[in-house]
Amino acid sequence: MFETSSRLPDFPWDKLAPFKQRAGEHPDGIVDLSIGSPVDPVPDLVQQALADAANAPEYPTTIGTAAARQAAVDWMARRLDVTGVDAQRGVLPVIGTKELIMLLPTLLGIGAGDTVLIPDLAYPTYEAGAALARATSVPVADPTAYDGPVKVAYLNSPRNPSGEITSPDDLCRTVEWARANDVLLVSDECYTEFGWDEKPVSVLHPDVCGGSFDNLLAVHSLSKRSNLAGYRGGFVAGDPTVVTELLAVRKHAGLMVPSPIQAAMAAAFADDVHVEEQRTRYLRRRAVLRDALTDAGWTITLSSGGLYLWASHPSYDAWGSVGALAEKGILVAPGAFYGTAGEQHVRIALTGTDERVDAAVKRLQE
Repeated sequence: MFETSSRLPDFPWDKLAPFKQRAGEHPDGIVDLSIGSPVDPVPDLVQQALADAANAPEYPTTIGTAAARQAAVDWMARRLDVTGVDAQRGVLPVIGTKELIMLLPTLLGIGAGDTVLIPDLAYPTYEAGAALARATSVPVADPTAYDGPVKVAYLNSPRNPSGEITSPDDLCRTVEWARANDVLLVSDECYTEFGWDEKPVSVLHPDVCGGSFDNLLAVHSLSKRSNLAGYRGGFVAGDPTVVTELLAVRKHAGLMVPSPIQAAMAAAFADDVHVEEQRTRYLRRRAVLRDALTDAGWTITLSSGGLYLWASHPSYDAWGSVGALAEKGILVAPGAFYGTAGEQHVRIALTGTDERVDAAVKRLQE
């Protein structure tokens, strides 16, 4: 009777189970660098804001609190040099950005016969969201090279899994293409605070969008920036017409961010100190892992931003690399999870504790 799940791509992480078991047999235990889930503490000020707002008996509103929306707008201006976002019509809190990306085509009425462009090396939720809506997803290296009608095109910078950062020139060119072809361009920018070799630029930056948010959405998350993956809080901002449509449909669906979470979001977006502390942690882990992998014969490419190292070894394909590292008690994600362009690579997350990362470094040196 029901065939929704059959339309979706296979959930890939189940395939890692035997490798996880093998890695777990190491005498010093597993070093799990496969999933980019934060392991460091939630900032105290965020926990306090959550506790202070815990007495919340009323339903929250879909549009969110004025404080949460304004904190998001202020953060974009302060950290991303994005100005002019309307806190009333141009920004909307969401229940984690994976939820938004998965449901976006459905919420906007995209369906059978419509085309959604996704990056050729990509987080699988872009494809799954198109499939849920019965639309066709097409992986592309460059959306502007696609010949045919398109409803939505996704960008992701810094990119998961490879850490590649899209240049301002490429962003400008893609914005021009989207407007010329009436395509909604959705830029997933959840790793934007973690640019290492280059500084990520938002699609809503005035030098990119020309001061207009027409045809543009930017998606931002607190999961990585503030170690709030467990809170499920983020927002979407950009074209007021599209944001207004999302708001109208989400009201019917009851897609509302809990009020205490919104209070925590406002506190997190208002503070930059904890982000700099987290950047320092990740930079240190990135440096020691990168050096150890390189010394052990691995090649690191791209990886200019985000929370991952994109690695390959001349002796293995993606799954062979997963197996070789599992023998050392280190679990990583095969690049094949993210598209055919990743079949020779693995994604190695920086989201292990310092102790576990140091254990991985020691094993790579043996």
